[in-house]
Amino acid sequence: MRTIYSALWYLLLPALFLRLWLRGRKAPAYRLRWKERMAWGYRSGILKKSLWVHAVSVGETLAAAPLIERLLEDYPDVPLLVTTTTPTGSERVQALFGGRVTHVYCPWELPTALNRFMRAFDPQLVIVLETELWPNLCAAVKRHGAKLMLMNGRLSEKSYQGYGKLPRLIRPMMARFDALAVQTQVEAERYMALGAWPERVYPIGSVKFDMTLDAAVKEAAAALRSSFGNRPVWIAASTHPGEDALVLAAHMILRKHKPEALLILVPRHPERFAAVANQVREAGLSVARRSQQESAAGVDVYLADTMGELLMLFGTCDVAFVGGSLVPVGGHNLLEPAAWQKPVLTGPHLHNFTAIGQLLDDAGGLSVVEDAQSLGATLLALLDDPAQCARQGKAAAGVVEANRGALEKGLRLVAMELNTGLGPSG
Repeated sequence: MRTIYSALWYLLLPALFLRLWLRGRKAPAYRLRWKERMAWGYRSGILKKSLWVHAVSVGETLAAAPLIERLLEDYPDVPLLVTTTTPTGSERVQALFGGRVTHVYCPWELPTALNRFMRAFDPQLVIVLETELWPNLCAAVKRHGAKLMLMNGRLSEKSYQGYGKLPRLIRPMMARFDALAVQTQVEAERYMALGAWPERVYPIGSVKFDMTLDAAVKEAAAALRSSFGNRPVWIAASTHPGEDALVLAAHMILRKHKPEALLILVPRHPERFAAVANQVREAGLSVARRSQQESAAGVDVYLADTMGELLMLFGTCDVAFVGGSLVPVGGHNLLEPAAWQKPVLTGPHLHNFTAIGQLLDDAGGLSVVEDAQSLGATLLALLDDPAQCARQGKAAAGVVEANRGALEKGLRLVAMELNTGLGPSG
């Protein structure tokens, strides 16, 4: 089955390169470093017995940041390789860690490319984040003789059903994992049903609960909030196409009652920044762009068209809406605003964060809205009732505090795999 899968990847190569070129029209970085997608140009043995952490883009990179920091601290003599698949993820790795880690793009799912990559970077342990389940990558890791671990594993019901339709491809892949640190018992059972060895599956919680708000982030948030003046502020974070219009409609509903209210709008993808700015203007609202250092004084919408600042921006608002949820994307990280003690709002499409959403909902820290009308009404109710706003924010923060500890458990699993591993053969 994997032979057919690999053949399809080789057949799709022209389409993959075309996709890079097309995405490069809006995000030119996609047209750069394309050789890394094929693992071309590397010499063998760039690193020796490295630790390899694979994320995807910005979200996974930020979730993995505490883990990477601890790996740098706990294993100072072991080379650390961090890979992503997107330019925005690459930018975050370089901004967060600079020269302390080696960073390249993860190659495509081609056996020849993955073999070249293994020879070049010689991993002894590979840690993949969340849902990065790739049959050829997993096979190449084990062929190289390295240990393979899933960290912060999550698996929605929809994804589980999809994987279950390809048992001859998925079951061998799952059996190759030496350890799977997953978020919940429900997800543990799904991974085992797909072929993971039960004794290798550990429901340890989500490492996203172990995030911290350092002094620099708090100071930056306080300074920016001060610049907004004494006005109600809400944020719509990580919005997707089709969602911005709903957010803007909700803001106009809110402004009928609170005309001084400010919306901080944070589109998920940087290639959409300019289009969203135009969309705000077309809706009849004034906009200031953070990237151009424009003042938010007197404007309706503050467009946060920068990267890597979302955690800080949550600290500037009174109420936080997390996007990817009014459209069927599956939601994004609800814990960052919760850590700031902000009331968290989300749409109904939350299948990527079901367990975390349930914890917040049960604690009274989450409000689920269905459309622009209910989003606007919920915002107004919270902003009209500071005591309820504070109670809901405190409840959300309590969920974060009560569920910390997954990072330490995950690090113990890393130590166990390094101590019991045979190391790479190449």
